[in-house]
Amino acid sequence: MANLADEYGTDVEIYIKALTTTIHADTPTGAPAGLHDLLEQLGLERHEYPTSELLYIWHTVPDHLDSDEQKRLANRAIPALLLAGYTVNCDPEVFDEALYQQAVHRLRAPAARPAPQQPAPASSPSRSVPARRTP
Repeated sequence: MANLADEYGTDVEIYIKALTTTIHADTPTGAPAGLHDLLEQLGLERHEYPTSELLYIWHTVPDHLDSDEQKRLANRAIPALLLAGYTVNCDPEVFDEALYQQAVHRLRAPAARPAPQQPAPASSPSRSVPARRTP
């Protein structure tokens, strides 16, 4: 079995397995457990071969998803992996710039929201404050 992450020196190689429609995420031999855990948290399924001796571990996008959702899941995983400090390579056949940018935006959105503030002291009733509008 070829391990593209070992071959290319990356932490994660995302591609469509030859002669299939399955999206794979290869990790290098001896990859840290945290990387495998993160891939699972992102929705990928873990596989091991052989099961008695963990020589080769890879992840796939779940087969029960339709092809668009599979591609969406793979592209959403990339920014989270990069943010965690991993090097990722994604085959152009899988990579979708718009899906990737949506995932980046979703990761940044919670950080961009202002922290909840303490309510301001009540003003005197004689003072009228214009209503605030949000875009």
